[in-house]
Amino acid sequence: MEGKRVVKSGWKDEGGHRCLDWYGGGSPPKGSAFLWCTERKREGQKLPSKEGLNTKGIEQKQKHQRGLARGAFYYLQDQSEIDDTPRLPPADEVEEADDENHSEEEEEEEERMKNHEHLSDDMPSKFHLYQQSVQSPKGDISYMQKFFLMYVGGRMPLHLQEDFCGTALLSTEWLRSDPRRTAVGLDLDVEALHWCMENNIPKVGADGFSRISLYHGNVLQPLQSKLVKMDPQEQLRNTSLTEDAANLQAGLLESDLQTGSASEDAESNKRGFPPRRDIVCAFNYSCCCLHKRADLVLYFKHAHDALSAKGGIFVMDLYGGTSSENKLRLQRRFPNFTYVWEQAEFDIIQRKTRISLHFHLNKQQRKLRHAFSYSWRLWTLPEVKDCLEEAGFRYVHFWIREMPDTTEIVRTEGLGAGKDIKYEEATNFQQQDSWNAYIVGVA
Repeated sequence: MEGKRVVKSGWKDEGGHRCLDWYGGGSPPKGSAFLWCTERKREGQKLPSKEGLNTKGIEQKQKHQRGLARGAFYYLQDQSEIDDTPRLPPADEVEEADDENHSEEEEEEEERMKNHEHLSDDMPSKFHLYQQSVQSPKGDISYMQKFFLMYVGGRMPLHLQEDFCGTALLSTEWLRSDPRRTAVGLDLDVEALHWCMENNIPKVGADGFSRISLYHGNVLQPLQSKLVKMDPQEQLRNTSLTEDAANLQAGLLESDLQTGSASEDAESNKRGFPPRRDIVCAFNYSCCCLHKRADLVLYFKHAHDALSAKGGIFVMDLYGGTSSENKLRLQRRFPNFTYVWEQAEFDIIQRKTRISLHFHLNKQQRKLRHAFSYSWRLWTLPEVKDCLEEAGFRYVHFWIREMPDTTEIVRTEGLGAGKDIKYEEATNFQQQDSWNAYIVGVA
């Protein structure tokens, strides 16, 4: 131990000061009130009272240093120690971080943000972080193509509509997979749509902009959506939709039943809306943003009516299991940041919860807390099946994979499992701690 500085457990002295045990040769760091208390106690010296020791300035400095040290431990590890699978913190660590020290950590973070404001220009976009940590478009496309060929067949799927598309990463990857393919994206967040035009579509190639159409609007009223201009300087053709801004922030969509009825292609073509699609999808559990059964059925009707008369499929995803109805916090480490999924308490009567996504940035030593927040109703598989059938889908198929037990695992892929675990079609499935599903409606 000689020459090494090791800090162990914490305790309080007679004066009420928080102290940390010190092991190793030499004296504690100069000016360290906590460790100085420890040495005095070990030597049998009487410690001064709280009033007799002016440590306010020292404690404040030490508090800031502890925050940075914790950041270094969690977020600045050597590259060889970082793997690309998420980490589920031990339960006691999560409780301590979230319940006991939550306000203290927020104060430390605010202080760090004040001291590092000059780093704001180097901050990565929250949309870029989301794409890296949450989405896996190639896998989704592979399964969608498989589902289409199984349940429709006769042709390759070429035309996709991505509802709740955000930055339309899935749509742009769809375009990259085949030069004949086209895509339509629909979302309430016009900022995300413009970010897509500036960052995702240019990577497709010279014809990228000619093969994709992005619409700003509510999935419950798609024919009222506005085509986003390809010129980033102009926000929208005609006028922007401001009435949905509040709902966008809350992650909640509700319909205007008087104007939200599903319409056929005639009206669609008048507005310049693209022709019918082979596949319509809604991923990242986006259908949980719809809290009312009537709204879910209405959305499914719009999805059904958007599909080709030659046959098409609607694909969405859903998660569940016993762990999904409790508070849940999962971490996933990446080389440059840590992604945190946090689920609040679960209301078993309304089946509602709030999801928050946080990002801890390594280089900047900053946190983007609540970068994305959603108010979700967690639908069950039978509820979704009934709504799809009511909306006009002839068949509904479930593809499910079991996830690692969240009470035992240390590493996990967000709410996912290892890449070697495949989805399998199921007509019955015993409840597990955690599962994920693709739901396929066949028109």
